[in-house]
Amino acid sequence: MTMIQTQLQTVRDRITAACLAAGRAPDAVALLAVSKTFDAPAVAEAHAAGQTAFGENYIQEAVQKITALRHLPLQWHCIGPIQSNKTRLVAEHFDWVHTVDRLKVAQRLSEQRPAGLPPLQVCLQVNVDGGDTKSGVPPEAALALARHVAALPHLQLRGIMSIPEPAPDFVAACVLFARVKAVFDALNAAGLALDTLSMGMSADMEAAIHAGSTLVRVGTAIFGGRPRPV
Repeated sequence: MTMIQTQLQTVRDRITAACLAAGRAPDAVALLAVSKTFDAPAVAEAHAAGQTAFGENYIQEAVQKITALRHLPLQWHCIGPIQSNKTRLVAEHFDWVHTVDRLKVAQRLSEQRPAGLPPLQVCLQVNVDGGDTKSGVPPEAALALARHVAALPHLQLRGIMSIPEPAPDFVAACVLFARVKAVFDALNAAGLALDTLSMGMSADMEAAIHAGSTLVRVGTAIFGGRPRPV
């Protein structure tokens, strides 16, 4: 096995173990392989090991990979910030978006989604830390935004995503992720019928799974350290 294939299996084993430790079904959590800064051959290598869902932060870099690998049955998730001038690229090329935190962006994605494509699957990014400089809608504003987004054509609201600040230990991380889960539960209680809770990365996926994550976004533990810019 190659390094990527070996590390991918290790991550899958971690997810299964975390699910069992949390009293959840072994297949309760999906894996999103974060391939930002890695090239198309690295993605193809992961696909050869059975991985089909990939997350990208940098939109133009992602579009190049999506185009190069169009012959493979891959699912592409935009997990980076979206500027208004990049919404068309996202609407035309991605299957999922995890980082909607403004109605304007959601409206542009809806308007620019090509008619021949299925609805764009959308998660709202929620900021549970309260930092003014951090992306994400505050929890108290999530319901209003969710209702607006759910009403837009060409989008399907699936859930929420969050990136809490790094915690010093497992227990502290569980507390942060529990805040995200509480927002998710509140939106469902309001009738939105969401099924995706996108939280947890290489260093904290166990805590996220313990708190109820349904999708973890893992890059370094699969592909290794990010290449440094030249």
